[in-house]
Amino acid sequence: MIRSELIQKIADENPHLYQRDVERIVNTIFEEIIEAMSRGDRVELRGFGAFSVKKRDARMGRNPRTGESVKVAEKHVPFFKTGKLLRDRLNGK
Repeated sequence: MIRSELIQKIADENPHLYQRDVERIVNTIFEEIIEAMSRGDRVELRGFGAFSVKKRDARMGRNPRTGESVKVAEKHVPFFKTGKLLRDRLNGK
């Protein structure tokens, strides 16, 4: 499902809301998650999962084409851990 499909589904299930309002709500939720993660905070949605940021240290990598060693800089990457309810539903429990 992509963002526009999510917005359409929510708008269809809530006919009392305008589509532009649903779009603003969805965009605001995503923006708040992004802002929190950029500050290094953890975002938890009960039953769904938790978004966090993990730090990857600098390391020596290898160029697969030439075999030459390459420095890879330190970086931060997004991480998602599923919640128990989501895991159980995916596994048919």
